[in-house]
Formats: sequence, C-alpha cells, structure tokens
Amino acid sequence: MSTASLFSFPSFHLRSLLLPLSSSSSRFAPLRLSPIRSPAARSQHSVRAFSAVTMTDSNDAGMDAVQRRLMFEDECILVDENDRVVGHDTKYNCHLMEKIEAENLLHRAFSVFLFNSKYELLLQQRSKTKVTFPLVWTNTCCSHPLYRESELIEESVLGVRNAAQRKLLDELGIVAEDVPVDEFTPLGRMLYKAPSDGKWGEHELDYLLFIVRDVKLQPNPDEVAEIKYVSREELKELVKKADAGDEAVKLSPWFRLVVDNFLMKWWDHVEKGTLIEAADMKTIHKL
Repeated sequence: MSTASLFSFPSFHLRSLLLPLSSSSSRFAPLRLSPIRSPAARSQHSVRAFSAVTMTDSNDAGMDAVQRRLMFEDECILVDENDRVVGHDTKYNCHLMEKIEAENLLHRAFSVFLFNSKYELLLQQRSKTKVTFPLVWTNTCCSHPLYRESELIEESVLGVRNAAQRKLLDELGIVAEDVPVDEFTPLGRMLYKAPSDGKWGEHELDYLLFIVRDVKLQPNPDEVAEIKYVSREELKELVKKADAGDEAVKLSPWFRLVVDNFLMKWWDHVEKGTLIEAADMKTIHKL
C-alpha cells in the first residue's frame, strides 16, 4: 500500500546521487534524503525537543546521553496489526509500556540475520546503555525504519531494507557497499509484545531480513558490547545456557521467538542458497 496518499512529506535535500551498485549492474542504490523543516516545523520541533530534555532531566536522569538523544530525535512508524501506516511517534513513546498498553502503540521494526560465507550467524550483545534489553544477546542488528521518505517505501520492502543498511553502519560499522540493499532477503513478519522492565518494552511488527555476506566490522560501543559468529550447534548451546538461567547468556525476546519458530529451518535454506523459497511476506505471525 502506498503511503503517499496518506501522508504529505516535507521537501528534502539530496545527500547523495543515485549511483549504480556496480558497473555491470543495472540496479541502483537508494537515495539518502533528509528533511528540510519549515520555520514553523522547526519551532514546533524545538518546543518538543525542549520538553523532551526537561522530561528526561526529571524522570530519566540515568539515561545515557546518546540513547536519550535517539529516544527523542528518532520518529518510529506506527502501524496497525495489518502493517498499514497510521502515524508516527518518538522512539521514547513507542517504548513506554504505559503508552503501549494505554494506546496500543505498535511500530514497525526489523531484525537482520547476517551470515558469513561459512554460514555462521553474527550475534551481538546489546550495550549496557541501551534503554530496552541492555546486555542481552540477539541477532545481528535490530532496530526501526524511521518516519522518513526513504524508509517508508513499501515496494519490495525497500524502506525497511534502507533502514537495515543504515543501522548496520551505525551499530557495527558495516559500510553500505558490503551490504547492498538488494542483497537482503525478507523472509517474513512477526508481531510481538515484550516488556523489558517495569517502564520500557517492545510492541513491534518486525520484518525478518536475511543476508549472506563477508563483512568488515567496527562495532559502535554506544550500541554494542560484544559480537561473535556462531554455528548452529554453538547457538543451540547458548540457548541451553539461557534456559538454565545463566546470567551471562540472556537472549532478546524477539530473537528467541525467531529461534524457536523459524531459524533452524531457514538456516537450511541459507546453506543451500534457496532463501527465496522460504520467504512468506503475506503472513504476519502473531507470536
């Protein structure tokens, strides 16, 4: 469904030209765009930013400065349970359990599963400064497409792919050339809700993206505490430790849902090179 009919967007600066991914390819990399706010919009944004700072100063004094900034600058895409865009809100509001429960706020998200050429899965341990689920182990990258033109594109899941490419750079230092947007294979969508603590949590409609690439890594310590590649058997051992209550091996709820419901059968397709055969983007799995 096109969002163009539902929303009007501000004008945009062109940050980079549309360039071919390779000299032998007719495929093109997506535009990277940033909004130009009108004076009135800038004023409104400033008022909200001032209020946000005031709120965090009084109620969230212990929040890391980087995470605090992202909580109010990032605008998540609100959707209904059929993945239709219905609005947008701050990352802060989208992760407050009080707002989630009172207003049934549901936002679009993605989870990337990156495998190397040995078919090992890259895992990350989330930074201790993360607001939700700090220090838990999870899949390669988990985040949100933002309410911006380049990440709202519905066709071929391009908006979500663009967001995944952006966050792989932000979190793991993986450059765009190593993870071209057309190399991501969307395999499915799932809807889940999970509290993190008494205040924060997740309520997401999560796109599951798989990619097989050898990449160079430079993790961002504001986002990632540790990384490692695991084989199937090594992942099964991690799950056993988590189930046994090992405090050093806590798994994110969304990652555990994928492990329990999809991952092992999809791993077969990773090894066979038949990922597209496993794709089902029509179903939204409510887990």
